[in-house]
Amino acid sequence: MIYPQNAPDKLGFTEVKSLIKSHCLSEMGRQMVDRIQLMTNFDLINKFLRQTREFKEILVNDSPLPISHLYDIKSLAEKIRVEGAFLSEAEFHHVLLSLQTVFSVINYFNEREGRYPNLEALFEHLPIEKKIIRSIEAKIDDKGKIRPNASPELQNIISGIAKAEHEARRKIDHIFRNAQNSGWTADGSLTIRDGRLCIPLLAENKRKVKGFVHDESASGQTVYLEPEEVFQLNNLVRDLEFDKRREIIRILTELSNELRPYVPLLLSYHGLLTKLDFVRAKALFAIETEADMPQLSGQGELNLVNARHPLLLLNFKKEGQTVVPLNIRIDEQQRIVVVSGPNAGGKSVCMKTVGLLQMMVQSGLLVPVDESSTVGIFRQIFADIGDDQSIESDLSTYSAHLSKMKYFVENAGGKTLILIDEFGTGTDPQFGGPIAEAVLEALNRKKARGVITTHYSNLKVFANATEGLENASMMFNNLEMQPLYILEMGKPGSSYAFEIAQKIGLPAQVLNAAKGKIGVQQKRVDTLLVDLERDKKELLESRVSLEKQQRRVNSLLEENEKLKSYLEENKKAILKEAKKEAQSIILNANKLVENTISEIRQTKADKEQTQKLRQNLKQELEKHQEKVVAEPAARAEDAEIVKGDWVKLTDSETIGQVIDITRENVILAIGDLRSVVKRKRVQKISRKQVPKEMRKSYTSSVTEDIAQFRPEIDVRGMRGEEALYEIERYLDKALMMGFSNLRVIHGKGDGILRKLIRDYLRRYPQVSRMEDEHPDRGGDGITYVHLA
Repeated sequence: MIYPQNAPDKLGFTEVKSLIKSHCLSEMGRQMVDRIQLMTNFDLINKFLRQTREFKEILVNDSPLPISHLYDIKSLAEKIRVEGAFLSEAEFHHVLLSLQTVFSVINYFNEREGRYPNLEALFEHLPIEKKIIRSIEAKIDDKGKIRPNASPELQNIISGIAKAEHEARRKIDHIFRNAQNSGWTADGSLTIRDGRLCIPLLAENKRKVKGFVHDESASGQTVYLEPEEVFQLNNLVRDLEFDKRREIIRILTELSNELRPYVPLLLSYHGLLTKLDFVRAKALFAIETEADMPQLSGQGELNLVNARHPLLLLNFKKEGQTVVPLNIRIDEQQRIVVVSGPNAGGKSVCMKTVGLLQMMVQSGLLVPVDESSTVGIFRQIFADIGDDQSIESDLSTYSAHLSKMKYFVENAGGKTLILIDEFGTGTDPQFGGPIAEAVLEALNRKKARGVITTHYSNLKVFANATEGLENASMMFNNLEMQPLYILEMGKPGSSYAFEIAQKIGLPAQVLNAAKGKIGVQQKRVDTLLVDLERDKKELLESRVSLEKQQRRVNSLLEENEKLKSYLEENKKAILKEAKKEAQSIILNANKLVENTISEIRQTKADKEQTQKLRQNLKQELEKHQEKVVAEPAARAEDAEIVKGDWVKLTDSETIGQVIDITRENVILAIGDLRSVVKRKRVQKISRKQVPKEMRKSYTSSVTEDIAQFRPEIDVRGMRGEEALYEIERYLDKALMMGFSNLRVIHGKGDGILRKLIRDYLRRYPQVSRMEDEHPDRGGDGITYVHLA
């Protein structure tokens, strides 16, 4: 139930219906749109919503549904229901085209059985009676005319007409040529008068040719004569034409009698065409307004995510602008939302958006919200919007408001949605405020749900202190003096009356005088709200910045912990390797010394020979020392580093495996950690130098990572900073694992998040290009990122 009766007009629902009607192909579809009304049956609403969503899916992602001819066959079926009545040739042609459409549609869905269950239910158990089509096609051709061979009698009549016309034409041509040769004719050729072919003769020669004069020219100098020889033939043609008409009527009557038993089936076909046209119009409007199906709830609740007013959305589209989305929640704990804020800040649009979307959903229409939104079912929708003063009823503006408030209080319940614009206005604020507060208290006591807009401070204070009521405000940039059209839950808003007046240019002395006239308490409350808004904005910006820094710190700490853990785990292995290498060096050096001593003894301590051996020993040791020092550098330079190589950082003992190489950088896997370092900071080492446990751990880790990793990330519902942070982490993983592409699911919406993400990705040199996903798989709601 909707109260008052003009509420659909005030909320814009009547205009929505008008726009849907413009998409209908038939008059019966438009009549069905006129009958749209609020429903409270959960299953019925759910069915209508799903039908519209399925038809939208067909229009967007499937082959076109073959709906080309939609005629009102109900009236034609009712016509032939009467015994003796018959349809005309054109009417039978309309029936034929409509039935061809019906059968094409049924075949379309039969080919896609199970894909569109709610639309298939429209023609469930409806038979395809092709005998009707065959009967009509046997008598009516593709142009909607009776076939010449519809009956043997008709065929003979048409043949007789053709012969008589041919003979008449031959004779009149002969007479006309003779008259021309004799100079009896006037200028011109054969002409038609009263449906008869005539010869134009000069008036003075009309008695030289026997026949019947049908007409004469305006000047009287020319007469139009039908020759006597042709007269009888033309009469024969006329008689045959009458016979033809009688035979056609007989055939049409016979065909109508043949179709009379199928009248109930024809009415069912008509119903299917009407519903298809109706659902198609709703789906086209849904596409036009970027609408989707929210989650339906049987409770009196509402949770709108990224909701937009459909009419405002269409107007803004024409102007190339976007609508700021609305997010609002109404449930058992937060029953009535009291919206305050500046004039022209969007309070009324917020309230009307809630009311219009609720009416649309309960009428089976998709709405422009995120599909994660929840919309409940209300038994009643009460609205008090605008000025309803009535001279006839002797009602002032405020009296009209009070009459509605009386009705609201008496009839509201837990499944009533109440929408009140500028609550309490229309009378002295000193009395209007307390009355509005009392009405609000009564509505809250009855567990009613709703959205109320107001400027009254006492209502803001009451909502703040009362369970079930929730303050909300339309945000306002008090530095630039511009409304932001964003609803913020949890706090009241200032009216910014003086600030707006100052911006408009009201004289300073007038403003100062006004400020001096308001109460100290009211001035303090309004100033407090303005300061609170500014402080909250600064706090929000600081929190965002702090969260960003905290994420960076956490990332660094995590990286540090992993490096520390890795070094602890591999410390023993590194020391063992160093000791083995040192022992090898000492062993080689000992052998060299022993050989030198042996040679000295063999030469019996010859001085010259001894000096020579000492010199050789010194040179060998120096050479060996240079080899030990230069060996790492030589190993780093003697072979080019490729994917899969094991390397060691030159400034530490850290070992990792190369995952990828990009220009002067290499991407390393160091345990579970992935790191990007300069090429010159690493040196290649052999696989034997890598501890066996590390090789096993890395292999299993990489295999598991690659198996589990999907190059796709969904950031719908995230804030900008959060989305970019997640994309950066995912992009690094995709690059390190060697993936060539990445899908970022951000949704369509107003395109703000998509633009933010694409601008961010353009800064990455590893991103070669970006493009929209294929329309069948998400279109511009998904960015397909190609990686270099």
